[in-house]
Amino acid sequence: MKRRYVATAGAAAVVAIGFAPAASAQTQSTRAQHAAKSSTTTPIQHVVVIFQENVSFDHYFGTYPVAANTDGTTFVAKSGTPTVNGLSDALLTSNPNGANPQRLGHSQALTCDQDHDYTPEQQALDSGLVDKYIQFTNNESCSAPDQSVPNLVMDYYDGNTVTALWNYAQRFAMNDNSFGTTFGPSTPGALNLVSGQTWGATPATLAGNTDQGTVYGDPDPAFDDCSGSPTVFMSGTNIGDLLNKGNVTWGFFEGGFRPTNTVTPAVCGSTHTNIGGAVQKDYSPHHEPFQYYQSTSNPHHLPPSSVAEIGHTDQANHQYDLTDFFSALNAKNLPAVSFVKASRYQDGHAGYSDPLDEQTFLVNTLNALQRSESWKSTAVVIAWDDSDGWYDHVMPPIVNPSASAEDALQGSGVCGNGTPLGGFEVRCGWGPRLPLLVLSPYARQNFVDSTTTDQTSVLRFIEDNWSTGRIGGGSFDALAGSLSGMFDFAHHEDSKLILDPASGEAAH
Repeated sequence: MKRRYVATAGAAAVVAIGFAPAASAQTQSTRAQHAAKSSTTTPIQHVVVIFQENVSFDHYFGTYPVAANTDGTTFVAKSGTPTVNGLSDALLTSNPNGANPQRLGHSQALTCDQDHDYTPEQQALDSGLVDKYIQFTNNESCSAPDQSVPNLVMDYYDGNTVTALWNYAQRFAMNDNSFGTTFGPSTPGALNLVSGQTWGATPATLAGNTDQGTVYGDPDPAFDDCSGSPTVFMSGTNIGDLLNKGNVTWGFFEGGFRPTNTVTPAVCGSTHTNIGGAVQKDYSPHHEPFQYYQSTSNPHHLPPSSVAEIGHTDQANHQYDLTDFFSALNAKNLPAVSFVKASRYQDGHAGYSDPLDEQTFLVNTLNALQRSESWKSTAVVIAWDDSDGWYDHVMPPIVNPSASAEDALQGSGVCGNGTPLGGFEVRCGWGPRLPLLVLSPYARQNFVDSTTTDQTSVLRFIEDNWSTGRIGGGSFDALAGSLSGMFDFAHHEDSKLILDPASGEAAH
């Protein structure tokens, strides 16, 4: 018999004290029902998914755990720290792409965005030879910043720049064999995270964005006042629908979601300045996957009716500003499942963000979580939406083929062989290899897991932990590998890793 772990109703009911008006009897009853039904199959009562932007595994972890220590923050690995499937001496000195990967120093945190569209990513892999990144995804010159780094797409950071992430990997657990569910940019990655499904789009054909009903580009969501053009909407089921059906609290929290006006339609005009001095708009509609589905959308960006109702169904419909996440955390009202998205300047996306701004966001968020009462039963997953086209030497296993005008892995119109899952084309995958970390009192310590996983492995963990059932209908959750190897649920480690957001080193 599988052990069940139950969150008590009493623990959930205390959250409103001192932070919001007293809830009605009906609301209190609803909350009690949620708590009573939110039993889990593991000791994890809270999952927080921090979903960042545009990093391949080799771009951040290619030389882990060995850093050059010539600039930036010093990183020296602890004795016994495992190695990863990273950049070997041969790949660093005789790379088949015709140019060798070069280390980007701490002063080179600002770089150009690379080409990470569905077709060029396949072409870069060249039928598995992984030798045409420079021809198909390289972008070494951009308007701001323009560092004119030759063959930039091949290059990587180490623990002197992405110091916090290396420290988290050394303290907790990392997977070095995790992949984007399909090829392509942000929107497919975001949709796969919450539904495992990029098919079901309307309009079914939209040049550069959808084909045969599948999203392969970056259209904005139709159910969002702050979207630009073009827009699409999705049919089918996402994890929010399943959590609602199971009375499990949840929310998606994104920087800049709160409108800067007070009338409808909403205007998302808030901005921040990155380390290069460039002003960036905070909110990106195509990074918010639940806004593509009418059932889970909050088109006018309405706020939660109170802090106590964050995670429950009200006018916000589970879609929130990033500040609402910290309000709920401080009020001891953290939803069972939280998806957290940084403001654009801190999401790590090359071209407008960078590893140092990203580090500030990650450390501040993770410090707050570890200092909270919820931490003792929390699992944080740090994942990324796509590779940005950055070089990674591992050829992804093609578990789902596609034969469409957009496919090009083995030549024009071909990506893999066989029948696609659900019969849906333009979903070739898995795509490029991406980093994946798990932080938790139950995470294995200083551990590298090589289980084959993808973005929908995060979805599957949530499904399994709250027994929601699968999405179905051709969702990739049916193929997803397990994250369980990154946990040791028999042991609970109370120590925390509080870091300095500027240096990424342990705070003193």
